[in-house]
Amino acid sequence: MNGIIRKIYRSKDIDTIQSKINLLGSNRKLKFDSVSFLNFRLITTILLAVILILLTSIKYYIIPFILIIYYNLIYYLFITNEINKRIKKLDKEALTFFEILTLTLESGKNLENSLEITCYNVDSELSQEFKKCLIETKFGKSLIESLNSLKTRMPSEAINNIILNITQTSVFGNSIIDTMNNQIEYLREKQLMEVKSEINKIPTKVSIISVVFIVPLILLIILGPFIVEFLG
Repeated sequence: MNGIIRKIYRSKDIDTIQSKINLLGSNRKLKFDSVSFLNFRLITTILLAVILILLTSIKYYIIPFILIIYYNLIYYLFITNEINKRIKKLDKEALTFFEILTLTLESGKNLENSLEITCYNVDSELSQEFKKCLIETKFGKSLIESLNSLKTRMPSEAINNIILNITQTSVFGNSIIDTMNNQIEYLREKQLMEVKSEINKIPTKVSIISVVFIVPLILLIILGPFIVEFLG
C-alpha cells in the first residue's frame, strides 16, 4: 500500500506533510507518518463518496463539495489544529524553561551542562524535546547539530528564534547570557500581549452571550403576560 501511495502522490507532497507531522512531536497520542495519513485520508474519502452515492439522496453535483470539505477537514483536525494547540502549550512552557536555563548559565556552567540541569529539573514537553537533543549529542552529534535538528520538530516561531540565537551565539562567541536575557524579556512581553488580547475579547464574548441568552430571556419575561393573555 505504501508503494501505491508513493506512486499516487508526489514525493514533495509526502515530504511536506511529513515535515508538518514532525512538528506534532513524538509524544503525540496518535502515532502516524505521512504515508499512513495519506492512506487514511484517501480511503476514508473514497468510503464517504460511496456512502453518499449509494445510501443517501444527496444530489450528485453536491457530493464533490462535501468530499472536498471532508478532505481538507481531515488535514485540519489531525495536523493543523494539533500543531496550533502544541504551539500554545510550548509557548506557555518556554518562559519558565528559559528562565531556569539562564539562571544556570549565570552560575558559570557551559551551555550543554546548563541544558542538562534545566531539563532534569523542569518537567514539560519542551524539556523533553531538549532532552532528545542531549541524547543525540551522546551518539555523536554536536550540540549545534542537535539544536538545529530540534528546530524541525518545533512549531513555535518564538522558541525557534531562541534556538537560532543560542546557536549563533555559540558559533560567534557572543555573550549567551545577554542573548538569553533579551529573549526572556521578549517572551514576557509576548505573554503580556496575549493576556491583553484575551482581555480585549471579553466584551465581545459577553455581548454574544447577552444576545443569545439574556436578551431572549428578558423579552420572554416582558412579553410573557401578553402572550399568556393572547393565548387565553
